[in-house]
Amino acid sequence: MLLSLSETHAFADALLAGGPDPRHAEALQLYGRFAGSWDVEVTDHYPDGSTHVAQGEWHFAWVLQGLAIQDAWITPARHTPPDSLPANYLHRYGTTLRLYEPEQQQWRITWLDPAIGFYVTQIGRACDDGIVQEGHTANGTPMRWRFCEITPDSFRWIGEVADEQNRWRLQLTMRATRKR
Repeated sequence: MLLSLSETHAFADALLAGGPDPRHAEALQLYGRFAGSWDVEVTDHYPDGSTHVAQGEWHFAWVLQGLAIQDAWITPARHTPPDSLPANYLHRYGTTLRLYEPEQQQWRITWLDPAIGFYVTQIGRACDDGIVQEGHTANGTPMRWRFCEITPDSFRWIGEVADEQNRWRLQLTMRATRKR
């Protein structure tokens, strides 16, 4: 069943929030500072040492009465000409829901990408001058995603998985710049 435009707007109105819940506003800014839209340079790092760079987009918003941050991450960016991508390029179009757990002073994170059938749960927390999210892949391999070099208008994101010797292997890096 297709939704009418008014039903679509009603859903968006119920989901979206104008800002953080005031009870936890300071803690919620760990991810809340990313609210808005970002242009992203996405670099895939393959096990053979090769890389591929594509342009992506990342949109963050307050949701669920300001108690969570949700994003939509898209690569390649929707305006990318299909013929500019290598054969078998992995299109990714997913969302992350980040819920703050005040009692544990941590974030419960769920990433979903139905386009490629990839689902991850992680725990996130502040770390040094950034954010680290840790979890496991579907087959139990340790993984971590990090936000670093964070400024009001840019950040770097790093995705890694552990190899057989429990050394971190780079999978994906992103350089994000806030849209104006």
